[in-house]
Amino acid sequence: MRAIRLKAPAGIDNLTVGTADLAPLGANDLHVRLHASSLNYHDYIVVLGGIPTPDGRIPMSDGAGEVVAVGSDVTGFKPGDRVVSTFFPLWLAGEPTLEALAQVPGDRNDGYARDEVVAPATAFTHAPAGYSHAEAATLTCAGLTAWRALFVEGSLQPGETVLVQGTGGVSIFALQFAKACGATVIATSSSDAKLEKLKSLGADHLINYKQDEKWGVTARKLTGGRGVDHVVEIGGAGTLTQSITATRLRGNIALIGVLAGFAGNVPTAAAMAGNVRINGLTVGSREQQIAMIRAIEANGIKPVIDSTYPIEAIGDAFRLQASATHFGKICLEW
Repeated sequence: MRAIRLKAPAGIDNLTVGTADLAPLGANDLHVRLHASSLNYHDYIVVLGGIPTPDGRIPMSDGAGEVVAVGSDVTGFKPGDRVVSTFFPLWLAGEPTLEALAQVPGDRNDGYARDEVVAPATAFTHAPAGYSHAEAATLTCAGLTAWRALFVEGSLQPGETVLVQGTGGVSIFALQFAKACGATVIATSSSDAKLEKLKSLGADHLINYKQDEKWGVTARKLTGGRGVDHVVEIGGAGTLTQSITATRLRGNIALIGVLAGFAGNVPTAAAMAGNVRINGLTVGSREQQIAMIRAIEANGIKPVIDSTYPIEAIGDAFRLQASATHFGKICLEW
């Protein structure tokens, strides 16, 4: 079968179309015909070589498709079901452990940039009803990260205030989930045009952080001086100072990205004085994904997809991601 492979040395230009063998179907496995994936920052770092992988690794952590066959001991799935992968195939429920986080498709083992896969049934969940394969593929990493940040770790309640940063997949999902919960959303971006799009999705307050370097102060003022309840922090060291400034006493910062810096100066005294909870997290469990999908179906939430590419044009898709001009998710379909 066809598969995209990342040849050494890593780099976008070294993504090539190759082949892969299909594993035999075990008693607890699903045979899935894959149709879509979506690009995440994690995938981008893998492709650039920032996360070392063996020569010939099949990339992409997200995969969505249709069940072709089920193993003899599998329950809950049948041929024809639409399914979507999980980011941590071994993290089924409960708290994360080193063992549960040991596998990541496209990183520590081969991913979903291929035509078909045989994998344990527990490495998939049902896709939301009415979703296309591309829409389902946006959930594995971006959707679940936003869900866990707000509802699992943050225990978001109606009437609270959420600050989201930028217009990538996680931030837009966080905006959509927060609005569905009845929260107030403050959104930041460097583009006025993108801010207008965020407004159309329900953002209550908009801040252009290029024009307002002390946007943390502005965000706090928008709450009447109290501070925001939740920050979905995608920037890392480069934005954490302003996020701490924006956050209320004992507020919650979900640290889920490092787009603006892997390391740097952080005002630890301000975080301590504000009793701020800074919670680093990576995606979530299968159980959490199932809960998120129930909420998506109940609220009619649909992901925002900027563009789709055929799998053979995966390099062009990553070049668009590198340009940072997209709004929402970039997907692959085949």
